[in-house]
Amino acid sequence: MGGKAARKRFWRWRSNPLRRRDDIVEAWIVLAVWAVVAVGGTAAGLVTARAADEVFARQRVERRPVRAVLLTDVSERTATIRSSSDKVLARIRWTAPDGSARTDETLVETGLRAGTHVLVWQDGHGRLVTEPPTTAEAAVEAAVMGTGAALALAGAVHAAGAVARRRLDRRRVDAWGREWDLVGPQWGHRTG
Repeated sequence: MGGKAARKRFWRWRSNPLRRRDDIVEAWIVLAVWAVVAVGGTAAGLVTARAADEVFARQRVERRPVRAVLLTDVSERTATIRSSSDKVLARIRWTAPDGSARTDETLVETGLRAGTHVLVWQDGHGRLVTEPPTTAEAAVEAAVMGTGAALALAGAVHAAGAVARRRLDRRRVDAWGREWDLVGPQWGHRTG
């Protein structure tokens, strides 16, 4: 039983009087698509995951936590921008790495009073940035990005292979139509 299934699967590769050149081309297209999906998808996924992990590692090195002082009271009524985690936009002051005082706005918990210390993150230039992901969070994000890159490549290659196979099918149908135009009239004669 297994031998018959294998023969059916690889019929395009076997010598066969009905096999056409387009059948061989299609077999090579299918083989190339699977090879690129397997090898290229794996490579794209690994390269993307590694690049993302390096970016996250650099963020963990370059970004530093700093204590900032809340400049105004933050109540739920004064909130102009709300997020799903009950944080509101408020003005803060902190000291940049060069020693200069900076002020800006960031999201803080509601109900805090002016003068409260809050923890924010800054880059090497003293600009506010988001907290870098932990090693575990970075690993998960890198894996998701790598998987996404692999799937995107696989989807694009599969689509290109499907377009090429559809064109081959159209060529085969057209060729069969031309051949039928030649042979069909001969079948129209009835014998007595």
